[in-house]
Amino acid sequence: MSNITLQIGGRAYTVACAEGEEAHVSALGRSIADKVEQMGGGHSEARQLLFAALLLADELHEARGRPGAPAAAASSESGAATLEAVAERLEKIASALEG
Repeated sequence: MSNITLQIGGRAYTVACAEGEEAHVSALGRSIADKVEQMGGGHSEARQLLFAALLLADELHEARGRPGAPAAAASSESGAATLEAVAERLEKIASALEG
């Protein structure tokens, strides 16, 4: 296992990942950070992470159901599973931070 640090919403989060998956998990973290940045401030950190996870999960859901979706989005079971795991983890973090 490797540990990497993701910068999301101005904070550092250290997460574990399988050897060789560091770049992939870092890219997923950048996607989450981009969503948090797009939403702007005004929400608690927990809410920002929760909303980012929900937005990404919605995009994934739409990509899976779209006819003629790119093969990478439609058939990447490993990538989808990783994104869902990250979303679930962020939801748990958000819940813990809220209370």
